[in-house]
Amino acid sequence: MTTLPNLPNIQSGLLDTPTLDKLESVGDMNHPPRILLLYGSLRERSFSRFLTEEAARILEHFGAEVRIFDPTELPMAGSVPDTHPKVVELRALSLWSEGQVWCSPERHGAVTAVMKNQIDWIPLEQGALRPSQGRTLAVMQVCGGSQSFNVVNTLRLLGRWMRMFTIPNQSSVPMAYKEFDDAGRMRPSGYYDRVVDVMEELFKFTLLLRGRTDYLTDRYSERNERQVKLISSVIAKI
Repeated sequence: MTTLPNLPNIQSGLLDTPTLDKLESVGDMNHPPRILLLYGSLRERSFSRFLTEEAARILEHFGAEVRIFDPTELPMAGSVPDTHPKVVELRALSLWSEGQVWCSPERHGAVTAVMKNQIDWIPLEQGALRPSQGRTLAVMQVCGGSQSFNVVNTLRLLGRWMRMFTIPNQSSVPMAYKEFDDAGRMRPSGYYDRVVDVMEELFKFTLLLRGRTDYLTDRYSERNERQVKLISSVIAKI
């Protein structure tokens, strides 16, 4: 395989030059955008669940098909086989999704165990599939006291690790107990307006990226690695 004169470390046959034509959407995109929402608390009056439900209503208004995963009875990661029904459900929903929303309370300055456990059950690879790669992601948090961004910052880090496209906007709701009524509906405020902004942005980015993520996440290093493995396999058979 030939190399490039000014780039001797690159295999020319494996290097893709991006063009607008290659960013054309692939596949049938006539279905509504599919959004999975995860929340991080098991409390009966869970403000992260309330905020997630508000986000779902907004997304449904935009025309998305939404699913909210209930983390109740999801075992700790690694404590049971991945054939457990709740694990199978979560992984299937992640594969189904084209975008996701993660919303966690802040506990001890970080995401809750409930939130992290759900993310830990979603593998980077599942056979030939990657259940999270290429999905869009919006992050939100609720705070018991003053406003903080510890959780959304951590969720961004996790989203990057899971190879997701995390949108720029985010939501952090301080003193969440003041922001929801007895029925669990969010009261009108600047914080509610921000949630609308975040869901609007997530919906736009999901429309832009779906049908293109296979190309956007196709990497030179992985093509090169596959080529090396193929050559090694052929040599081993000689």
